[in-house]
Amino acid sequence: MNEISWKDFEQVELRVGTITEVKDFPEARKPAYKLEIDFGKEIGFKKSSAQITEHYKKEDLIGRQIIAVINFPSKQIGPFMSECLVTGLPDSEGRVVLISPDQKVENGSKLY
Repeated sequence: MNEISWKDFEQVELRVGTITEVKDFPEARKPAYKLEIDFGKEIGFKKSSAQITEHYKKEDLIGRQIIAVINFPSKQIGPFMSECLVTGLPDSEGRVVLISPDQKVENGSKLY
């Protein structure tokens, strides 16, 4: 494991957002959804591709808060431009489990 400084960590913008739209992403190499996420007035909406189809149905994701890195450069994934990285952890079979606050917080709130 490489250690980083506190200053390095402060540069990572881990923010809370609410998923507002979920679409299938049939062009993705691995099963994924296209997400639109509301990060509040200051940041606005960002899009992301997320490989979360194993544990989550599209309709269950709408309105769910997640934590994402919002200051990575955008990344082209097939025909889709992903603008943030939704965070998750692998379960025992390697399927992604989303990271989210256990209580509702304001969209755009920064993780400290």
